[in-house]
Amino acid sequence: MSNLGFGAIVNQFYDSYKTKTPQKLKFIDLFLIYTFLTGVFVFAYCCAVGTFPFNSFLAAFISCVGCFVLTVCLRIQVNPANNFKNISFERSFADYLFCNLILHLVVFNFLG
Repeated sequence: MSNLGFGAIVNQFYDSYKTKTPQKLKFIDLFLIYTFLTGVFVFAYCCAVGTFPFNSFLAAFISCVGCFVLTVCLRIQVNPANNFKNISFERSFADYLFCNLILHLVVFNFLG
């Protein structure tokens, strides 16, 4: 076992991520970070201000969580290191868009 410091491990991980990760996955990861931060903001707003329109809070939070989960599933399918060789990127993306449409129709219906 080597005694690398935490900073060296993070730096090695970042360098490996930068060189070995395809551009498509980097864009998906950026969207995942955005969706996660949006969910954190919605939750922090709920804690700070209150939950008066509770359905609106739940709809926004469910939208963030659902979109995050669907995007993680897209990332898993698009990643060339995984065994989804028989599913094309276009098919995976079309499934992702369809599931997002269904999710947001449910969220819109929940707003009441």
